[in-house]
Amino acid sequence: MLSRTADHLYWMSRYMERAENTARMLDVNYQTSLLPQSADKTEKGWKGLLSISELTGDYEKRIGPVTAANVMKYMVSDAANASSIRNCLMAARENARAVRGTLTTEVWETQNQTWLEFQRMVADDAFETDPGDAFEWVKFRSHLSRGVTMGTMLQDEAFHFMRLGSFLERADNTARLLDVKFHGVEREFFGSGPGQSQSQGMNGQLQSQSQGDVKDLEYDFYHWSAILRSVSGFEIYRKVYRNVIRPERVAELMILRRDMPRSLAACMDEVVGNLKMVASDQSGDTLRLAGRLRSDLQYGRIDEILATGLHAYLTQFLERVSTLGVGVSRDFLVPVTA
Repeated sequence: MLSRTADHLYWMSRYMERAENTARMLDVNYQTSLLPQSADKTEKGWKGLLSISELTGDYEKRIGPVTAANVMKYMVSDAANASSIRNCLMAARENARAVRGTLTTEVWETQNQTWLEFQRMVADDAFETDPGDAFEWVKFRSHLSRGVTMGTMLQDEAFHFMRLGSFLERADNTARLLDVKFHGVEREFFGSGPGQSQSQGMNGQLQSQSQGDVKDLEYDFYHWSAILRSVSGFEIYRKVYRNVIRPERVAELMILRRDMPRSLAACMDEVVGNLKMVASDQSGDTLRLAGRLRSDLQYGRIDEILATGLHAYLTQFLERVSTLGVGVSRDFLVPVTA
């Protein structure tokens, strides 16, 4: 396959996955902002969302005050924000248009219709009138895109590059979400400082819950529920663990459970599987890096991860995923010129 074709297919899927993940985070933040809580906690939630996408600096420079309305407009329809849902859907559609001959009619029409319908929704102020419904629409269109790909595309190299892009992007976004959400809660609830490990902080949180104050427990429950719902994991958590929502269990589900579709382990299983299907003579190092990362997740234990520090673990994971993405680009895609 030509590297330019592979590049378009890979980035088409990455941008579609990024749009979905942005919609998920915005939806959960919007829903939790409606709960009874202080203005300070609400503002921290929106700042955390900007931090996940590393957009805090750009937002503060161009927009200014952090409010729900400002952040949602910035993340949904801001043409100058490369990570906005608008720009992700437009980029997905443009990459699809460039390789129409490689896609089935159904895949192309899904991408094209999504972009056209999104423009109509922005013009009709759908994201301001009913944000929850609009975000569900974005998620549904991403589900539809993957489903049409699975159901109509020949499972050749084109198919595998599309899947590779989807799961690399999903792994990156899940790790970012976990890092920001756990890091913020660690400071607020667990009280872990430089000399206190994250596992100690969690133990302290569980002890304080046993003494606890109903209001804090309610907020804690909704916080962890929101994190789970952002990755469609709330019902899965209940089915797997059958007990109250505990931070270490949430981390285990989203990092190590290979049967959880959006977990880091599940994403890396897919990345390695699809890399093997497109492997070439020059991609050995990239496949080795992916395999080592998958093995670390396959044989990892959550207590060991928490003991060494979740933030440090996720920071290293993101660095390794970034290195893996560079390797994929170098081995298969259009070279990035300075």
